[in-house]
Amino acid sequence: MCKFFSFFISVAALLITVYPASAETYKINLSDADPNGPYMASMIKLAFEHLGRKVEFQPVTDDMTQTRLQEDTLNGKLDIMWAGTSKELEDQLEPIRIPMFKGLLGHRLLIIRKDDQAKFDKVNNIEDLRQIPLGQGTAWIDTKILEANGLKVVKTMKYQNLFFMVDGGRFDAFPRAVFEPFSEVEKRPNLNLAVEKHLMLVYKMDFYLFVSKNNKQLARDLELGLNRAIADGSFEKVFLSAPSVQEAISKGNLKNRVVIPLNNPFNSKETPIDRPELWIDPASL
Repeated sequence: MCKFFSFFISVAALLITVYPASAETYKINLSDADPNGPYMASMIKLAFEHLGRKVEFQPVTDDMTQTRLQEDTLNGKLDIMWAGTSKELEDQLEPIRIPMFKGLLGHRLLIIRKDDQAKFDKVNNIEDLRQIPLGQGTAWIDTKILEANGLKVVKTMKYQNLFFMVDGGRFDAFPRAVFEPFSEVEKRPNLNLAVEKHLMLVYKMDFYLFVSKNNKQLARDLELGLNRAIADGSFEKVFLSAPSVQEAISKGNLKNRVVIPLNNPFNSKETPIDRPELWIDPASL
C-alpha cells in the first residue's frame, strides 16, 4: 500500500504544482472512470522534463466514451488523449508511436463472476474461447480485434456498465489488460466479480498518445521526450513503479497462464515492432 500511496501522491503533486508563467498548459482527460490517467499524466510530464520544459495540466474530468475523446481532441477541447491504437485512429489523429505500457495492453486477463472459475479451467484454446460471450466497449479497437478472431462480443458505450453486465450475466467475461482488473474488482466489492486465474489472451497492441493532426509539433515534442526517457532508463523506471504494473506482477501469475494468441489485423504498418526496447515479455516481469 505504501508504494500505491507514494505513486498517487506524486501524481497529485504533478497535477497541482503551480509553475511560473512560462509553464505550458495542456488539457487532458483525468476522469475517475479512467484508471490509467495518473500514469499517463506522469509519462507526459516525464517527456517534457526531457525537453527541459515545464508543464501543468488543465484536467477535464468528464466520464467520456472513446468517441467523445476523439472528437474533443479533433476540435481542440483536449490537447492530448490516449487510447488503444489502430490504423483507423492513427488516420484520424496524430499518433505518438510509443507503446505507453510496453505492449501490456494487448495481454488480457478476464473479469468473471466468482463462481465461474471451473468453466474457464476447461478453456485451453481459441475454439474453446469462442463458446464464451465476452464484453467490451462499443468503440474500442479491442472489440474489433476479438470479433476478427471469431469471438462473441457483447458491446456497450459506457465502460462502467461492463462490470454490472458481467455481474448480471449479460456475458461471461470482460477482458482487461493485465494491469487493470485487480484494482477494478477491488473497487466494486458489491459485485460478484473475480479475476480469472487460468488464461491470458495476447495480441500486439498498446496505448499511444494522440494529438490533433493540426498539432504535429506537439506530437514531435512528445516523441522526442519519450525517446530520451527510454534511452536513459527513466521511462522503464516509471513503468515498473506504476502500482497497476506492480499489481499485475505480484497477482497476475503471468508466467504460468495458458496463453491464447490472437491476431490483430488493425495495426498500421508503422507499428514499431522492430524496436524491441519498446515492448516487454510479461514472463520476464
